Amino acid sequence: MKEKEIVNSIKEFGYIKENFDTSIDIVKEIKKMALEKNAVILSHFYQEAEVQDIADFVGDSLALAQEAAKTKADIIIFAGVHFMAETAKILSPDKKVIIPDLNAGCSLADSCPADSFEKFVKQYPDHTVISYVNTTAEIKTLTDIVCTSSNALQIVESLPKAEKIIFAPDRNLGNYIKSLSGRDMLIWDGACHVHEKFSVERIIELKKEHPNAKVIAHPECEQPVLVLADHIGSTSSLLNFTDKDNSSEYIVATESGILHQMIKKNPEKLFIPAPPKDSTCACNDCKYMKLISLKKIYSSLKYEQPEILMDRKVINIAVKPIKRMLEISEKLGL
Repeated sequence: MKEKEIVNSIKEFGYIKENFDTSIDIVKEIKKMALEKNAVILSHFYQEAEVQDIADFVGDSLALAQEAAKTKADIIIFAGVHFMAETAKILSPDKKVIIPDLNAGCSLADSCPADSFEKFVKQYPDHTVISYVNTTAEIKTLTDIVCTSSNALQIVESLPKAEKIIFAPDRNLGNYIKSLSGRDMLIWDGACHVHEKFSVERIIELKKEHPNAKVIAHPECEQPVLVLADHIGSTSSLLNFTDKDNSSEYIVATESGILHQMIKKNPEKLFIPAPPKDSTCACNDCKYMKLISLKKIYSSLKYEQPEILMDRKVINIAVKPIKRMLEISEKLGL
C-alpha cells in the first residue's frame, strides 16, 4: 500500500483498510512484526478477548500509564481508546505511539470540552484541579493532578483536608469519592455511556435468580447501582476481588471485557454481566473499545499508522499532572 493510499484510508475509515490474505496466521504475524520492530502491544481490560490475549501487557488506566512510562520499546501499539494513547505519547514523547483506529474515542472524555472546562476552572482559582485520566490532553493542561479510578481516593486524600477541589469529568466517580473522603469538591457533570446504563431493576432480578452472587461495581456507575454492590472498585480492583474472594458467583457492573480476565483466573466461578437499561442484550460494551481488532492491530503495526502526533508544548504541560499522579501512586505503593 502506497503512502498516499494509507493517508486516504485513515482519513476515510480512521484506520488502514486493506484486503487480508486469509491464509496467514495473523497472531503469528503480529508477534513476528512486533519482535522485528521492537514494538509493544498494550491492551485495556475492556478490549475483545483475542486482543487481550495477543497483548504484551493488559491492565487498567493506571497500570497502562505506568507501563507506557517505563517501556523500552520503540513503538507502542495501544489497544484502547484515544485518551489512553495520548497519555502514552505524553509519557513517552520520543516513542512512536499508534492507535489501530482513530475513531476509538471516549464518551466520558467527550463530556468535558476543553473550552467549557477552562471557563469553569477560571471561576474557582482557589481550587486544586483533579482530572480523571479519561480526558483529552487539553484538559490535562488545565489540571493539577491526574487520577484514575484505582487511585482517585488516595489522590484526593493526599491533599490537605482544607483544600478545595475541582474534580472532573465523571460525576458518579466524583460523588463517590466525595462521599468517602468528605472533602470540599466541585464536580464536573460528565459521565461514561457504559456505566450510566446499568439497570438497577434488572440487577435485582438477576440477584433473585442468583441469591448467592455478589454484586461488584465500578465507581463510574450511578449511585443506585453502587448501593446494591458488595464491592466497589476500579477495573483491576474488581478483578483482584473476584480472584481472592471465596464466593463462586458475581454480577459484574462494568464493561464486559473484564470478564475474560476473570474467567481466565477463575474458570470454575460464574461471572454474570450486569445488563443495561435500554437493551435486551445481557451485557454492556463500550462501542469505542470494541473498534479495535486483530486485523487493525496487524495493519497499524505493518504500516506504523495511525500515529498519535501531539504538540510538544501540550506534552510538556500535560505531563506534569500525570507525573504527579505517578509519583503519589508510587509513594503509596499503588
